[in-house]
Amino acid sequence: MSQKRKRLERRKAIYIFPNLFTTMSLFFGFYAIMSAIQGRFSLAAYLILVATVMDGLDGTVARMTKTTSLFGVEYDSLSDLLSFCAAPSILMYLWALKPQNLHFAFVPAPDEQRMGLGLIAAFIFLACGALRLARFNVSVGHRDPGFFQGLPTTAAAAIVSAAVLWHYRLPGMVVKPNGLIALVFIVALAFLMVSNLDFFSLKHRIFTKNNHPFETLAIIIIILGFVIVKAKTLLLPMAIVYLALAPIITIVRRIRRGPDLAKPPDPDPEAEEPKAED
Repeated sequence: MSQKRKRLERRKAIYIFPNLFTTMSLFFGFYAIMSAIQGRFSLAAYLILVATVMDGLDGTVARMTKTTSLFGVEYDSLSDLLSFCAAPSILMYLWALKPQNLHFAFVPAPDEQRMGLGLIAAFIFLACGALRLARFNVSVGHRDPGFFQGLPTTAAAAIVSAAVLWHYRLPGMVVKPNGLIALVFIVALAFLMVSNLDFFSLKHRIFTKNNHPFETLAIIIIILGFVIVKAKTLLLPMAIVYLALAPIITIVRRIRRGPDLAKPPDPDPEAEEPKAED
């Protein structure tokens, strides 16, 4: 076998590597849906969190190995639609938005209407997540890589998981979730995804111009593992802080940009064909 062919095959193998993480993210999202259907809500929440880690690794590995591609962008978005849009919406519906959890004293209604209310709320989350992914893909190369416009779907899915795990943070917790709070919560997350609020992109800050990317990646994986282990108590407070910072960041950035507010940021020369990281 010639050296040129060996290099070509080695290059193909490297291109496949980031997509393996995307496939793992897709698998954990699918597994989360199956677990939610079986009533294993805590497990489903953990699986979604693991899927977010896999999703973060695929884009990071693609950039570090310089194997970004349009195929990776599309495959990642399709995976995200299932793992971070469909899976959280199904989890939230089966966990808190079923008719038996939507008994409102001020809205007497038969089970069919309450079921419809829960389904609509879950679908709104799914639809807004799909819109968020589509907007992210068409804005590639024309956005500030340090910030997300609208709540990322991965963050929204992680926050849904955080809420479920927070509910079960105490041993033997048997109290039913509050359907009204869950309904308002998931609709609010849905609209945050399609909002124009600016959300901080920690991943960009960590890996851009980093002289030790692989060492940094290992440290981040360890930290994420610790957060997942302690997710029942740590994740929801962290998520609340992240959400609360968005309006502040947005106002500050609007003031700084001033007259250039309507002007889109210059394309990032390193983001012409990025691995989707939403």
